[in-house]
Amino acid sequence: MGAPSAAGDWSSEMEVDAFRRLFPLRYYERHLSESIRPDARPLKRARDTIVSLEAVASSDGSALAKIGSTTMLAAIKMEVMTPSVDLPDEGSIAVEFHMPPICSPVVRPGRPAEVAPVISKQLFDSLVSSGMIDLKELSLIKGKAAWMAYLDIYCLDADGALFDAALLSAVAAFTHLRIPVVSLNDEGRMVVVSKELEGEKLDKEPVDKERRKLSLKSIPFSLTCILHNNYILADPTFEEESIMETFITVVLNSSGQLVSLYKPGGPVLAHTSAIQECIALTRQRMKELQEIIDEAISSMEID
Repeated sequence: MGAPSAAGDWSSEMEVDAFRRLFPLRYYERHLSESIRPDARPLKRARDTIVSLEAVASSDGSALAKIGSTTMLAAIKMEVMTPSVDLPDEGSIAVEFHMPPICSPVVRPGRPAEVAPVISKQLFDSLVSSGMIDLKELSLIKGKAAWMAYLDIYCLDADGALFDAALLSAVAAFTHLRIPVVSLNDEGRMVVVSKELEGEKLDKEPVDKERRKLSLKSIPFSLTCILHNNYILADPTFEEESIMETFITVVLNSSGQLVSLYKPGGPVLAHTSAIQECIALTRQRMKELQEIIDEAISSMEID
């Protein structure tokens, strides 16, 4: 009696899979009408999220962030530069978002993903406009030397909500950042003191006597939502983004203030009520993400 039942279940699964491939939008709309998604999530729930610090030992600050299957690796490298004439007492940050071919079948070798520079610009704008980093903290000698923080983010698995995961990994990497010790060499130039020589007596007095953290304020967090008919889906997967093309990304800082709102087109109009609901969902998500980062920091300190 068991064999026919098993065969029937297998046949039914094949039919569902075929329907999903042939009519993906109708397949999703059937689920939406019951307020559930194919991955069993309620419409407004984000995927499980993990953050791990110190993911790259050779960097000055790094983190790995996973939202569902979407995975980002962020690493920061600090270098001494000459500050600009207009801002002589401030350092700078540079952000680069990378999408290697291993992250998605739609990214081809030798052809950079079109979305990569867009996300790079979004990340830079969010980090700077949120006020998370006081660029004056990156100054070493006014008008002569300051820090440049090079932030590189690599997408290892692109399964939707790329900006959200990239921003989370960037924030986590900055919480882990330790600014290196620097000293003046015989030529009067700033040089980074290697980790092996930190704490030892140097020929020249170091400018920073020990590695230090940045004082982060107004940390930005984001949530991307799909808008489809009267439905709002939080934290979409790649499949959901490809089927329902209208989405909105809200960025709030840790004080709950709006940093940016991004809607790159799509057939559905974003009415005021929908935007307000997306902002409310982002506020809830912000608390979850802050707790996840706090836990990652605590677990690293214990280790």
